[in-house]
Amino acid sequence: MITKEVYVEIQLLKKHGLSLRQIAKEVGCAVNTVRQHLVLGSAPKYERKVMRETKLAAHVGYLCERQASAKPLWIPATVLYREIVGLGYDGGMSQLRAYLRTLKPAQSAEPVVRFETEMGEQMQVDWVEFRKGAEPLHAFCATLGYSRASYVEFVSDMKVDTLIGCHQRAFEAFGGVTRRALYDNMKTVVLERDLYGEGQHRYHAGFLDYAKHSGFIIKLCRPYRAQTKGKVERFNGYLRRSFYVPLSSRLGQAGLKLDVVTANREVKRWLNEVANERLHGTTQVKPSERLKEEVQHLQPVPVPWRANIAAARVQGIAPAEPAPKRPAVVIAHIEQETPAQHPLAVYEQLLDRIVQGAAI
Repeated sequence: MITKEVYVEIQLLKKHGLSLRQIAKEVGCAVNTVRQHLVLGSAPKYERKVMRETKLAAHVGYLCERQASAKPLWIPATVLYREIVGLGYDGGMSQLRAYLRTLKPAQSAEPVVRFETEMGEQMQVDWVEFRKGAEPLHAFCATLGYSRASYVEFVSDMKVDTLIGCHQRAFEAFGGVTRRALYDNMKTVVLERDLYGEGQHRYHAGFLDYAKHSGFIIKLCRPYRAQTKGKVERFNGYLRRSFYVPLSSRLGQAGLKLDVVTANREVKRWLNEVANERLHGTTQVKPSERLKEEVQHLQPVPVPWRANIAAARVQGIAPAEPAPKRPAVVIAHIEQETPAQHPLAVYEQLLDRIVQGAAI
């Protein structure tokens, strides 16, 4: 159907004596289209098409409710797809994405220049802050530069001892240590940049000792350029959208707040079943598959830092070099010894109840 402006132009050209073929050439449409609209005698009117019933129609209310529970954040299509499949949806992902676009217009992303690293070369590390106040919730995130395999651990503080413990468990999960680790300006890593000259920084003494003990070099990204560690930055966004927002909003619907223990239990499963098993958008390979290659290029996992210090003090000598340790390639989270605010069974029962209620 042509626009009102084109219709008026057709009428004027006809009054000027042009043939149907000449008019069609002038306005850029078929001769039959010109003939049809000259016969109409009035400007075209647009009518909204009635949407036909789709496989997604039965789940529209659920999708709206889930997105409303997450506001002002957003639950991605991949997460909602897994949820409604469990409720009986047998349609495709494209249909779901098309509907979600009507709820939130797509935003154009700025182009990002990507830098690839060799196997075993770099691990990017960052803190993600989810909640402040009396019950803080943070996540330690580490992503290997080559494989994109990631490790996540939820904690209630970001102290240096916590940071070191998270590193140790990340190395154990990955199966080894990279030659370098990249950070921003976190105070538990660097106290003052360029203190001794350009590129010569004053590091936190305790963390620097741990880095030497583990065998990795500390590297800092450029100031105000978080893209320098873009691999972990992008994973942080993925963690927030695909894990934290869906889980916290679901618990919120039951009047509960996500705590450290529950978050760690759930993120372990999410890493093993979703994050490290997805086809990565850049590499188009599962991170778990590329990790099988990268683990052969990692340095041995260090012995636990505190145990190492205690042994050195008792014996009065430097500790022996730890034997190479290459555990099976499984991305798993080592749970923290932090008392749960709510028994896990309570969460599981409520989550099941919410899902069953949505199915009804």
